[in-house]
Amino acid sequence: MVCLGNICRSPLAEGILRNLAERQHLPWHVASAGTGNWHVGQAPDIRSIAIARQLGYDISGQRARHFKASFFREYDLILVMDRQNKADVLRLSTNEQEKEKVALFLGDSEVRDPYYDNDLFEPVCREIEARCQLLIAQLEPKAPL
Repeated sequence: MVCLGNICRSPLAEGILRNLAERQHLPWHVASAGTGNWHVGQAPDIRSIAIARQLGYDISGQRARHFKASFFREYDLILVMDRQNKADVLRLSTNEQEKEKVALFLGDSEVRDPYYDNDLFEPVCREIEARCQLLIAQLEPKAPL
């Protein structure tokens, strides 16, 4: 999960998807990072922590990381929150296989950045939660018949 500073949207997506995957006993490694390095080592924005907690998720222990090219080798799927994040991540890719791993988190739409608007945190969190539930359904390995 990738956004700009790794303190609002991508930590929400990381924490929610990780929690949902654990509930389904899926052996997924879910992480997040930012395309910018301003907040490396910091906890998520207190507003993200608060809204996640209201919905039953604890993201307070997560820490911001900076997206690195090595993540293309470490992860099977890299979901970005907006088109600028996608462009920034794709600039670090070195081949088509790496580029194919990158997609917008919402498919064709962007996740709005709530950083400058307190009122966006709840709808953004709910949007992320709904998408994470769909991702579980779409990506969960099906048992053989």
